[in-house]
This record gives sequence, structure tokens and C-alpha cells, in this order.
Amino acid sequence: MSVPTAYIGIILIWSTTPLAIQWSGDGPGFLFGVTARMFIGAFICLLILAFMRTKLEWHKKAIITYLTASLGVFGSMLCVYWGAQYITSGMISILFGLTPLLTSIFAAMILNERSLQFSKLLGITLGLIGLVAIFYTDIVQDEKAYLGMIAVIVATTLHSFSTVVIKKLDCKLQGIVVNTGTLIVSCLLFVVVWMFVDMELPKTIPLKAGASILYLGIIGNVIGFTLFYYALKNLDASSMGLIPLITPIIALILGYLLNNETIDLNLGIGSTLILSGLLAHHWNHFVIKFKTPALQQ
Repeated sequence: MSVPTAYIGIILIWSTTPLAIQWSGDGPGFLFGVTARMFIGAFICLLILAFMRTKLEWHKKAIITYLTASLGVFGSMLCVYWGAQYITSGMISILFGLTPLLTSIFAAMILNERSLQFSKLLGITLGLIGLVAIFYTDIVQDEKAYLGMIAVIVATTLHSFSTVVIKKLDCKLQGIVVNTGTLIVSCLLFVVVWMFVDMELPKTIPLKAGASILYLGIIGNVIGFTLFYYALKNLDASSMGLIPLITPIIALILGYLLNNETIDLNLGIGSTLILSGLLAHHWNHFVIKFKTPALQQ
């Protein structure tokens, strides 16, 4: 698979995730929803590895990679699912829009990437302003939403840090191997949390919640994370962190079509700012790509 195809696939999958997360916890509870999702994903990944006749690596560097990646899966997902009880899918999207900024900061600190150039900082700033413009209504809708906001900010930080450290480790494992090992570790951690917090199985699972859990387990975990780890091996960490600047636009449209969420004038303003931010963020790449030999001389 080409890297651009994987990149687009990640965007499409992540755009549907916030809404599916909210639906998956509607009835059985957020903890059952996220734990079931992890187990479904891990089981299918193991089947894929068996079909591919690929071994799951357990050497020291591989284990460290799985544990590091679990910060962005177990830690991040636990916070997001809990926070989704208090905020909308739009709010989840805007807070994950902080990922490019946090990823660039961690990349500069850990990878020594030149990820805090003026053009990139300007692009990130414009993108975040655009996200605020789009989801302003969500921000002021509920005074108690700060609980969910804090949880998702923690999730965003864990995801960004995990992304950069995995890039630093550079374990050279296949994406499906990293995904499988990470999901197994995450499943064990979710079981521990379930034992101490809940230890109850839902009596009934609504159709929408069940379908959302299956979607997140199969599409979100198996395909989404595998594409993510594959793209992460071929792109710098700050470019990967740009994805959450794009996904909220698609998430907003899906929320309008499938969940009766409102679209107002802020969408146009926010979209313009985000597109401007994307252009600014990649300005240096565009200049280098389109330079002619004559200009270089």
C-alpha cells in the first residue's frame, strides 16, 4: 500500500471514531464498550498474523514498543471514552486538534526534528483557531464539560507522546505486528481496570451500540491502527500529527447527517482557517517540491 493511501485511510477512519465512541457507550457503558473493542481488535489481528504466517515478536525492543504504543491506545482510549460521557463528538474532535502542536513539541524535544519552524507554528495556530470557530457552540454548551475536556486533553497528550517515542524507538516491526502486540497489552490493562472498577456485564446491548463496538474493533483497531503504524514508519512525527486538523471537518459532516448535529456559519469560517493552516504548515515542502533547477542555481 502506498503511504498516501494509508494516510487518507487514517483520516477517514479517525473522522468516524468520535461519533462511534459515543454510540458504543450508549447502553452498555463506556468501560464495556472500549474493552470489548480492544478484545475484538486483538482477536482479529491474531487471526491475520496466523493467516500471514507472521510471528508476534517478543524481544526486548518489541516489548518496549508495545508498552509505549499502549500509552496511545489504552491510556488515550480510556480517557476519551470516559470524557465522551460529558462532551460531544465535536468537542472530542477539536481537542484532538491539539495533537499537531503537542506532537511537534515532543518531536522537537525527543527527535530533534525541525518541527517548530515559523510556518508550521503558524499553520498549527490557524488550524486550532479554525477548530475553535467550528466547535465554539460545543465549548460553551455545558458548564460541566470541563471534566470531559480535561480527560480528552490528557488523551491527546498521551497519544502525541506515544507517537513520537515509537518513532524514536524505530523498531522496524510490521504495522500489523505492532498493532497486535499493543492491543494485547491494552486488553490486559483494560481487564485490570474492569476488575477494580466495574466487574459487571451489560444485560442488553442496543443494536447501535453493538454495531459501533464492532466497527471500532474491526475498522478502528485492526485497520486504523495498522495503517497508522505503517504510515508512522514512512513519515515524520509532525506530519502524522497533522491528521487531527483534517478529521474534525469530516466528523462534523457525519454528525450532521447521522446524529442531527447543527451546522452554522462557523463551519465556513473554520474550514477556511484550517485550509490556510494546512497550507502554511506544509509551505516549506511546497517550495522545495516546486523549485526548478534554474531557480536553485
